[in-house]
Amino acid sequence: MSNDLLFDDDAPLFDEQDELFMLSETDQPTLRRQGWKVLVVDDEPEVHAMTAMVLADVTYQGRGIEMISAYSAGQARDILSQTPDLACILLDVVMETDDAGLQLVRFIRQQLGNHNSRIILRTGQPGQAPERDVIVDYDINDYKAKTELTSQKLFTSMIAALRSYDDILALEMSRAGLQKIIDASANLFQVRSMQSFSSGVLTQLSALLGVSVSGILCAQSGGVSQEPGPSDDLFILAGAGNYEHCSEQTSGQNLDPLILSTIRGVLISKANRYSDDHIALYIRTPNQREVVAYLHVHRPLGPLDEKLVEVFCGKVSVGFDNIWLYEQLKRAHEATVVALAGLAEYKDNDTGEHVLRVEQITSSTARSLRQMGAYESELTDVFLEQVGMAAILHDVGKVSIPDHILQKPGRLTAEEFTIMKEHAGSGGGILQRAARMVSGASYLSLGAEIASCHHERWDGNGYPRGLKGEDIPLSARIVAVADVYDALISARPYKAPWPFEEAIAYIRQGAGSQFDPLVVEAFMREIGAGNTCV
Repeated sequence: MSNDLLFDDDAPLFDEQDELFMLSETDQPTLRRQGWKVLVVDDEPEVHAMTAMVLADVTYQGRGIEMISAYSAGQARDILSQTPDLACILLDVVMETDDAGLQLVRFIRQQLGNHNSRIILRTGQPGQAPERDVIVDYDINDYKAKTELTSQKLFTSMIAALRSYDDILALEMSRAGLQKIIDASANLFQVRSMQSFSSGVLTQLSALLGVSVSGILCAQSGGVSQEPGPSDDLFILAGAGNYEHCSEQTSGQNLDPLILSTIRGVLISKANRYSDDHIALYIRTPNQREVVAYLHVHRPLGPLDEKLVEVFCGKVSVGFDNIWLYEQLKRAHEATVVALAGLAEYKDNDTGEHVLRVEQITSSTARSLRQMGAYESELTDVFLEQVGMAAILHDVGKVSIPDHILQKPGRLTAEEFTIMKEHAGSGGGILQRAARMVSGASYLSLGAEIASCHHERWDGNGYPRGLKGEDIPLSARIVAVADVYDALISARPYKAPWPFEEAIAYIRQGAGSQFDPLVVEAFMREIGAGNTCV
């Protein structure tokens, strides 16, 4: 066959009667031009040569063909194991054995689990592998007899295979992107603070696009923590990367005027803006709050990327409202705690500053306990968030104590002390009844534990129930140390403040008898660290 015949659209590419120029296996280069990877598996070198000539000028989506050659099924197995991103495989049937190509198909699909690469079976002996049987029994995408495969038909088959492979990759990327959105949403919706949620949105958005985290999240009308309404003010909810220093401040401070102008433009147009190096996404919550995410991406986004970020923004928009509602509920609980603590302060002038110091000592000691790795199952994020505020309520039961006992300037008699001890049970009862109106852990339920049990002792000799060891709630064991320490170093009508060293010595001596030893250790760690709250 002449060279002119090689490029005849109607002439078969492979004719065993023609003599073609041949490349030896050692002369045949393994990789051709950069582009779509196509594996040719055939034991005839002239087949590789002819295929290379036809595919040399083939392009699809601006990419050429990068041809890889294998001269046996065994060699192909090695290449396939190391090259998972093959777009197409042109595969002969009869090589080392009569069904070597068919067995390779099963290896690709079943053992490697590669269902993306398109497989075009080419055979010079159709009788060895009848088309009807092969197309049904094997997961291939096309079947061609070499005698009928002209250059035009090979071109057509190749473009169809590349288009199919490209569509499959797009679906895979879309599926992976949607899974990232689902995972990101699940993680974000576990966050309870607006700042943490906003930082998480930036982090997850960057992960979705495969870019480094560098951007800001702005809200209109003073932030989504405020009621929605018209305003020119912008508040930066979170910053990451080059903008980390901008978190939780007004947008006029330390922000590039061009970025500020872009964000305001997005709020006016209520539409996303995509640029070659950044994106600005408009997020509107169901309760009409407006948020803009500005992120550096350093590359133009494709249609799939844009669609994914729009889906992501739609998913997280409700999260901003949920966080806002949660924070409103949290503030309502805190207001209730402050109001209840105010009742005790009204009856006892020493209570006001004392409960605030107990709150601080309790919070720092609880954090220190977790850093030590103690009581891991109890020291949850919710516990650490609530225990300090709940500690404010430890003496709320004093509202039930007569004034002449509560405000007595001297030591109490045994009878008076018996009455004074009733404040633990009274406070616990008041808070427990209130806590029943709120499901789950709350300041009130934790406060009920603390109020009723902070006078219990580790050795079981405390009151009101004589609980011992870990039968005493952890919250109360922490407040027991905080309450006694602050009482010792504070002036009271019936005593002068103890020197710091004597108060510390008393707490140390009480470890294992009056106090939980691990709580004392955590408290002492805070003292050693110079924590000003302790």
